[in-house]
Amino acid sequence: MKIQDSVALVTGANRGLGLAFTQALLAGGARKIYAAARDPASIELPGVHPVQLDVTKPEEVAAAAKALGDVTLVINNAGILRGSGFLGDDGLVAVRAELETNFFGPLVVARAFAPILGRNGGGAIVNVLSALSWVSMPTSSTYCASKSAAWSLSNGLRHELRGQGTQVLSLHVGFMDTDMVRHLSAPKSKPEDVVAQTLAALEAGESEVLADDVSRRIKQHLSDEPGVYLEPRPVAA
Repeated sequence: MKIQDSVALVTGANRGLGLAFTQALLAGGARKIYAAARDPASIELPGVHPVQLDVTKPEEVAAAAKALGDVTLVINNAGILRGSGFLGDDGLVAVRAELETNFFGPLVVARAFAPILGRNGGGAIVNVLSALSWVSMPTSSTYCASKSAAWSLSNGLRHELRGQGTQVLSLHVGFMDTDMVRHLSAPKSKPEDVVAQTLAALEAGESEVLADDVSRRIKQHLSDEPGVYLEPRPVAA
């Protein structure tokens, strides 16, 4: 997958990692960038095409797919974090909301745009996951479950879309310097660095990006005895 002359759709493109993706795609020579957000007026970056898209609303996804028939690259970036445990007072509400955005959102987008990618030569899908796709933290176990489901989704899509030549790239990263975790004091990656690694991996034809030490360390220790996922604070393992 080449960034030069690609036509990209980035969900959640109005800030944070999504904004960093749109900026890097512009710099990398993408021919057209559809910058999607719930409120297209929040897209302020010159040179992109704002698109109204709430990934939890299938009718908006379908409308976008109908209108954007030239897309060759889909970046499933939109995501939410409610910061809840399964047994918390709002645990059920949190996990349902996170699954709707973090799992069903990318699934609905992929189902809508996979035929378009196929018609346009195969293209690629990037799913923004997390180091927490593999482990769970008590204060955000509902989010971890949604990202674990999205990891499984990415693996399944990769197999199902191989025949039409569509590359599926999973991005795993720990904390990033974005609004989502602004309240945390832990070390954070710069979104621009994460994006640079992701686009390089995309052009190299890779299937997975481990964008920081946290994600690399967690994956390395999954097969330990006991596995890192059995520990109460796996990110620090």
